[in-house]
Amino acid sequence: MTHQEISHYRLVSQKLYETSPNSPQEIVHHLGAMQAQDYAMAKWAIGSRCDSTEKEIEEAINSAQIIRSHILRPTWHFVAADDIYWMLDLSAPQVKRFTISALKKYGYDAKKLDQTNAEIEKMLSGNNHLTRDEIMQELNIKKTSSDDFLSAAIMMNAELDGLVCNGKMKGKQITYSLLEERVSKPKTKLTKEEALAKLALRYFTSHGPATLLDFSWWSGFPPTTCKLAIIAIELQLGSAEIENQIYWFKKDFADETHFRESVHFLPAFDEILISYKTREASILTEHQSKAFTNNGIFKPIILENSKVIGTWKRTIKKDHAKIETHFFSDTETSKKEILFKGIKAFENYLETKIVID
Repeated sequence: MTHQEISHYRLVSQKLYETSPNSPQEIVHHLGAMQAQDYAMAKWAIGSRCDSTEKEIEEAINSAQIIRSHILRPTWHFVAADDIYWMLDLSAPQVKRFTISALKKYGYDAKKLDQTNAEIEKMLSGNNHLTRDEIMQELNIKKTSSDDFLSAAIMMNAELDGLVCNGKMKGKQITYSLLEERVSKPKTKLTKEEALAKLALRYFTSHGPATLLDFSWWSGFPPTTCKLAIIAIELQLGSAEIENQIYWFKKDFADETHFRESVHFLPAFDEILISYKTREASILTEHQSKAFTNNGIFKPIILENSKVIGTWKRTIKKDHAKIETHFFSDTETSKKEILFKGIKAFENYLETKIVID
């Protein structure tokens, strides 16, 4: 395996190489956790890997087959319902360090947070789904710029405690509901070692070839902890050493497919870039500032043969969606027309006409 091949094999492991017959929840389960703070784009991250429309993915989320919650790192992720509890048990303690520290500045200690959680549980019980603003109003927390972070931290803490998760959409507004009313708790629990090994196997199977530092970045756990997880599962993985770096991946992976031409219009924060510590395999260093910023803002990207060649933006209109593109290098009109065929999948997903500007 070479550096040039890594990005191609990642397309395969992430189910982008060929459209998958899997359901939306099966796509999320395969990838383990998909970053989802940009809700609209996160749905397309699922849709770009299967034949489902946006409405079908929305239904999977509304029916709690897919859960949106804070997990792994201090940001939202999509996870499959079957994975939410063991992943929370594993990663919540590390993420809570951020929320606890932030909430202390507002005078929230452990006792006050427990009281707040009890109030939230009372108002959401009985399958009641409320927006964050509605919950804060009940808690008598005013909607101000200074208190906006407080409300976000309170709800993040409740998510990490396994109390709440996303509820059904209320129009275009995101709601919260009680997790145990959406997903039944499993009867058995994994040990931390078992959960770490399970997470590592899921990551390298769905994101490989990837390094220990890639897994550390994605999972939020320190490299020393991640190394132990890899040791526990290394017999289940294949590996290749490139320039003194070991890349791990699904066993017999290289035998699965051969290279073919491909074009993908992928969403902002897609796993194809964000789930790796370094991204040189998919995007040239000189182009990286055009696709993502140092503070972690990722743009929608255009991939040609697994390499990022530009960015795109979509604007939803009443009867169509407008697509604007920016290519890193000068591109001939005839070449653009070939590339624009890759937007057909997005048109099918939205179930509306696409106009390219």
